[in-house]
Amino acid sequence: MTEALFRDDAYLRSCEAKIVDVLEGNNVVLDRTVFYPSGGGQPGDCGQMELGNGTKLTIVNTFYGEDRKTIQHQLADGSAAPMVGDTITLHVDWARRYKLMRVHTALHLLSVILPYPVTGGQISDGTGRLDFDIPEATLDKEALSTQLQELVDADHKVTFEWIKDEELAANPDLVKTMSVKPPTGSGKVRLIRIGDDIDLQPCGGTHVSHSREIGSVRIAKIEKKGRQNRRVRIQLED
Repeated sequence: MTEALFRDDAYLRSCEAKIVDVLEGNNVVLDRTVFYPSGGGQPGDCGQMELGNGTKLTIVNTFYGEDRKTIQHQLADGSAAPMVGDTITLHVDWARRYKLMRVHTALHLLSVILPYPVTGGQISDGTGRLDFDIPEATLDKEALSTQLQELVDADHKVTFEWIKDEELAANPDLVKTMSVKPPTGSGKVRLIRIGDDIDLQPCGGTHVSHSREIGSVRIAKIEKKGRQNRRVRIQLED
């Protein structure tokens, strides 16, 4: 099992780790990592793996193994495979990761001002989207942008907590996503809380610690993707 350090501290940029396995395709399994593996609409982290002799290998993607317990770090093509048992240092591409964190938290706030079931979503570098199951209606892009920015500027604290699987089962309204269900089976589920009562929902992704860190954000586009499906795209303004 790979210890996921990013779950407890999304601001960790580097860590030492031991190589547990090197798989086909130069996918490296470590005993611990600060790299987020792709999932829940958030892409996997990129960065560097520094060997003991100072050589730095490029990590182009991070993802879960089939067992969902190990995390694999994909090295760039042509990289010299490191040795099992070696101790290395990971360095996450922080500029990219921090933008993903800001977008992810902004999307949680978007689900607050649009309290409808979420049918899909995606996070990118500086942009993101959520798809909503909304009855026939006209959404005001400028008004929604204002509401979203007001929530951001209120500087709500963003924290996480854990509940048991059975607690989540007893509170199904916590789950906003229709297409992606939170992982259960390990006995506990991670919740992201914004403010005291702004938002609370299951999420394994990385987030900023205060909403103001999101900065200036706007609704970039609203698209109709079916009779009731609306795709709402957001954009960081920096």
